[in-house]
Amino acid sequence: MRINGLEYHVETAGDEEPLLLLHGFTGNGNTWNDTVAMLRDEFCCIVVDIIGHGKTEKPDDPGRYDITKAAADLRAVLQALGIRRASVLGYSMGGRLALTFAVRYPQMVDKLVLESASPGLKTEAERLARRERDEQLAERILAGGIEAFVSHWENLPLFASQKQLPAGVRGKIRKQRLENDPAGLANSLRGMGTGAQPSWWGRLSELHFPVLLATGEWDAKFCRIAGEMEERLPNAKKIIFPHAGHAIHVEDPKKFGTMVKGFLKNC
Repeated sequence: MRINGLEYHVETAGDEEPLLLLHGFTGNGNTWNDTVAMLRDEFCCIVVDIIGHGKTEKPDDPGRYDITKAAADLRAVLQALGIRRASVLGYSMGGRLALTFAVRYPQMVDKLVLESASPGLKTEAERLARRERDEQLAERILAGGIEAFVSHWENLPLFASQKQLPAGVRGKIRKQRLENDPAGLANSLRGMGTGAQPSWWGRLSELHFPVLLATGEWDAKFCRIAGEMEERLPNAKKIIFPHAGHAIHVEDPKKFGTMVKGFLKNC
């Protein structure tokens, strides 16, 4: 699909209420396969490979990866599909993008599900420090190649709980990560990293549609962030999944899919 000058990879499944699904950093749309299998009978699942990831184009200019430009791309994707309003589900980086989309285009959002996501960093000093770290990581990806980076990434404490998953599941996750392009990931960090994006903390009170904040009990940082977000959002519900870490949809896909379906159908 040609979107704002870039070739986007978009897949759809089902033909009911539209639901846009946004993966995390180093992922691609396939991360949602289990979720889509549970939801496709009652929703039209729109699965996008975010710029720099999967089969979507990976431009050389880091500025093209700006999170507000990526949100504008999503708006254009929905418009190209003839969809005026959709629910949005985003995980981690995809959650930050989902929230950016919601802040920029609230009239296009029915309900919002944020899995292990944040509104960004609150101060410019925090953002500057994070941009410096992200630039170092981007250079590491380009210098060492994708396999070395993926081995480093999957050993971060953030993903420690994934080591408990069956070997077959871990293999699928690693395969998805290895399918990415080093330059695409590096530019994603530079243009769409947490340090590069605006802080949306001050805009949360403007979002009046229902919001589900999902975190895993072993992900203490994002449980804390979700708690603070819940206080600022007018219509939010926080769910902490037991025995799960950062990527709940991978670590406990049945419970996650059931919770998302119930929220979207009943709230």
